Amino acid sequence: MDFAQQNIWLILLTLVSGYMLIGGGLMGRLSGVKQVGPQEAVMLFNHDALMLDVRENSEYTDGHIPKSKHIPLGQLGKRLSELDKYKDKPIVAVCRSGSRSGHACGMLRKAGFENVHNLAGGIMAWEQAGFPKEK
Repeated sequence: MDFAQQNIWLILLTLVSGYMLIGGGLMGRLSGVKQVGPQEAVMLFNHDALMLDVRENSEYTDGHIPKSKHIPLGQLGKRLSELDKYKDKPIVAVCRSGSRSGHACGMLRKAGFENVHNLAGGIMAWEQAGFPKEK
């Protein structure tokens, strides 16, 4: 018990980290949003998927997936009508690490988009896989 009292911040940090690593992926699965890796994202893109980048403007201009559509997460709710023509097509949401894009996937699902995917690991995973970016 002394250990727990002396290391409460360490224990809380461990619990929060575990939730972020495990809970986030579990919540994505429960919400019906499929997590895809960079290779799967490319296959979806080759079959007419929309790559939706939800990062902020400065992040997007630093480098983004070619031919991706940019709508920052904070504007997505107001700009959903721009995506209406993709309602029956796959959409792959992208952010820096996969967290914001997961939230965007939830918003899209609530708006009636059925075929929504989250790029697991975000643009960082895309870069690590050696896929191109453009500025």
